[in-house]
Amino acid sequence: MNYVDAHHHIWPAQGLPWLDGPMIPRIFGPYEPLQGKAYTAEEYKADAQAKGFSQSVYVQANWRLEDSVKEVAWVQEQHERTGWPHAIVGSADLFSPDALATMREQLEVSPLLRGTRLQLHWHEQEAFRFATGPDRASDRTFNENLAKLPELGLLFELQVFPNQLESAQRLVAAHPDLTFVLIHAGMPIAGEPWREALTQLAHHPNVAVKLSGQGTFVHTVDPELIADVTKVVLDTFGPGRAMFGSNFPIESLWTDFSSLIDTWLGVLAEYPDQVRADVLGRTARRVYRLAEEEDHG
Repeated sequence: MNYVDAHHHIWPAQGLPWLDGPMIPRIFGPYEPLQGKAYTAEEYKADAQAKGFSQSVYVQANWRLEDSVKEVAWVQEQHERTGWPHAIVGSADLFSPDALATMREQLEVSPLLRGTRLQLHWHEQEAFRFATGPDRASDRTFNENLAKLPELGLLFELQVFPNQLESAQRLVAAHPDLTFVLIHAGMPIAGEPWREALTQLAHHPNVAVKLSGQGTFVHTVDPELIADVTKVVLDTFGPGRAMFGSNFPIESLWTDFSSLIDTWLGVLAEYPDQVRADVLGRTARRVYRLAEEEDHG
């Protein structure tokens, strides 16, 4: 087996404000068990390899924005020591005119950099909110920085709620040369419109989607929910634009890695081999430019 995990985190024991400081309400619930504890590449590698994964994509873990180069350098050091992860999605303040300089510096410290994430999700419920407003994506400087990402060889990881998917369509249409990766399948929330907006977003060929983070709101591993979301995503985007991500160790707040993967594999077992091959590896290898079926043993 050579699965690819397209969305996970690792972090040191200290240095991340949200893990160092007092616990504040977040969409994934109380997170005291994560505070003051490192989750290193060695730990993740052991978890992942035990379930058949041979490659992974690290996604930025909300270090201070001024430490975003330091974050990429730290992850690169983890890779040099362990061989994991195999690609990095960093972060930069895309509302700043200095963002391009930051990302160029990140590219200098790591050849694994493949993209950037700046979370745009905003919700009327304060605990769900991350961005300072519902439509920060309309900002001029933000869009000027996005327009430069293709020439840097970088993609943009798009994290929005269902109520923001309409504005997300305008964003991806404005940047047809930029690859967008929709995180956590657009973060569906029970009772909120999602399917139709996701279908409209799928009409844009420059968007891929992650089947990840489906415990975020329910704080458990729900096979029925995962099956429902998976069907909608595959019906709209197709397997060639869909990829699995564990969202670990955030999901460790309600499950262990093995149980999480077993649930997803159980859902995906209902689909043909070629669909599973795309979702569990081929799509991510293409999107993140990973070596074909590389295995660091």
